[in-house]
Amino acid sequence: MTCNLLLVDDHSLIRAGVRALVLDLPGYAVIGEANDGSQLLAMVEHLSPDIVLLDISMKQTGGLEALQQLKRVRPQSKVLILSMHTDPALIMQALESGAHGYLLKDTTATELEHALEALRNNERYLSPAIAHTVITQALTRTQKSPEPADSHNLTARQLEILRLIVRGKSTREIANGLGLSVKTVETHRSQIMKRLQIYDVAGLVLFAVREQIISLDD
Repeated sequence: MTCNLLLVDDHSLIRAGVRALVLDLPGYAVIGEANDGSQLLAMVEHLSPDIVLLDISMKQTGGLEALQQLKRVRPQSKVLILSMHTDPALIMQALESGAHGYLLKDTTATELEHALEALRNNERYLSPAIAHTVITQALTRTQKSPEPADSHNLTARQLEILRLIVRGKSTREIANGLGLSVKTVETHRSQIMKRLQIYDVAGLVLFAVREQIISLDD
């Protein structure tokens, strides 16, 4: 089944470039384009996109504002932020506002495909290029507002997979790197989230840093 995408960016050249990349990916189709957040909200109800590729900085209704409204109007649409911004506070805000992934605009076609595949499979995706940034921000927040340690009771394999998830690795990359099947990694991922009662990347990062499962040197 084809996965339908909606592109939202106020630069037509950026939209054209992303559209060209998507055209080369099997199983995906661009069903619409919007140049700001308000136009996105007007289009999303009748287009019903599976994934929205959303810029943060736009001249009128910005991406974060549109994201919050989109989650109310059509929560089933996954949102992949595609931005030039690497500011850690902004990235964390996007993730906490409901974005399912964050990708930089200088990404490769391969990484775009990995991100789309992750969202399509109800997973999260964090660009490896900003994983360290997000961990740093999470660590800063933890130091400012220390919380009591939680008992996670994860197996050694689950801890290994959790570290890779936090670093932004996709399920397929984790499977290939550990010599496991994709299905096995998906099972571990589901068990990790169920045990921790955490279902987003930002939450997993905060937990991993707080529990010293991952550090800035990883």
